Amino acid sequence: MTEEREMLRETVASLVTKHAGPAAVRAAIESERGYDESLWQLLCEQVGAAALVVPEELGGAGGELADAATVLRELGRALVPSPLLGTTLAELALLAAPEPDAQTLEALAEGTSIGALVFDPDYVVNGDVADVVVAADGGQLTRWTEFSSEPVVTMDLTRRLARVQPKGTSPLGDDPGLADIAAVLLAAEQIGAAERCLDLTVEYTKSRVQFGRPIGSFQALKHRMADLYVAIAAARAVVDDACIDPTPINAATARLAATEALNTVAAEGIQLHGGIAITWEHDMHLYFKRAHGSAQLLDTTRDVLRRLETQVLQTK
Repeated sequence: MTEEREMLRETVASLVTKHAGPAAVRAAIESERGYDESLWQLLCEQVGAAALVVPEELGGAGGELADAATVLRELGRALVPSPLLGTTLAELALLAAPEPDAQTLEALAEGTSIGALVFDPDYVVNGDVADVVVAADGGQLTRWTEFSSEPVVTMDLTRRLARVQPKGTSPLGDDPGLADIAAVLLAAEQIGAAERCLDLTVEYTKSRVQFGRPIGSFQALKHRMADLYVAIAAARAVVDDACIDPTPINAATARLAATEALNTVAAEGIQLHGGIAITWEHDMHLYFKRAHGSAQLLDTTRDVLRRLETQVLQTK
């Protein structure tokens, strides 16, 4: 990680620590828009979170995909409900047009507009709050100039989805492979969630006492948590590589690795926390739900595996 990117990560982490603790996340879940609008404003004004992938000449920060992934990883760590993923993907879709809409991009970069990119109209991230919607289908991008949306009930309370239908459309151009970029960004978010999930589990095993000693001191549990740490570290390395070079193969590999890591850590976290993990007051069940919700988002693991197999065979 570059020095500038580490500073970006630290800034986002500081904002999340101050403004997105467990109580704040739960308040955001129950709010009308599903996210903390004041925190979103801070992320846009102090970090430029929504401007990272937009070129400077179009009102953005002129950053790279890895910059956006760094922010999403920190937001994922605390399960912060945020319109950043959908907005970033909508920006990348608009930038793929022969003549990008500068006015719309500037509004998205400022955070005053919210974007969404449609892969499956029945499950659209940010779909219930977006005012800029682009669809990717059959290798083509289409902007939905008019659309309707309705919320979809999901298990993951920290990420709202919506069913979105077009009423008016306008062609944008060729799809540069946004499904791969979306997979990489989602994988980065999953890594952050997995890291925090393991932290919570380690903290709990240090304080939970059985037979007169913390359960974290038992050799069997030390081995299990060491294995979880290695799984996350390995997946993080794969995702970092994909952020730099988001080829179809790298994107699929990152998605699979991050999904497996988060699912495994969340399941182990539930088990090692015992009964407290499934109480409403504890955060562990939110990580478990995020793990399973993210695993089904964009593409299922089976679909990703099939696509990866095809891509690998084509390279031989």
